[in-house]
Amino acid sequence: MPTSSVIIDDRLLVAQLTGVNVLGRSRAQVFTTTYWYYRACRAAVLGASGQLSGPFEGLDNPDQSRAIAAILQLPDRFGLPDPRPLVPVMVDIAGRHPRLNLMNLEAAAAARHLSARVLLSPPAAAGVLAPVLDAEGIPWDTRDPDRTRSRSTTR
Repeated sequence: MPTSSVIIDDRLLVAQLTGVNVLGRSRAQVFTTTYWYYRACRAAVLGASGQLSGPFEGLDNPDQSRAIAAILQLPDRFGLPDPRPLVPVMVDIAGRHPRLNLMNLEAAAAARHLSARVLLSPPAAAGVLAPVLDAEGIPWDTRDPDRTRSRSTTR
């Protein structure tokens, strides 16, 4: 069942903002979560050569400055879910998945609230979120920013 909204994780957000098209030709409305957005901004500004900051470090100075500015002033083409209606959904999902951390809880709740498909980078897809999305009936796919191809892993 196609959706008109997608939620991308922090690695995919960084990839998009540094010039890697992980969304393909999708015309879906693109969202990220507040927690994923924070992690991407922190990596862009503070660096540390991690998976999130690495793409920024690989850019030349003018492109790096533009990419960091773009992430700190998130372009309008990326939405952030409103927390007011999201929090009750988070509480509902937390009741079924009490050990789920805040970052993953927010992602699952945002997908449920927005009726969105979640796009995960391979490391995120290998973590605890994918089984929760499956249990909640939330569609998801894996996108590899290093290969710029998608690999469907929906259940």
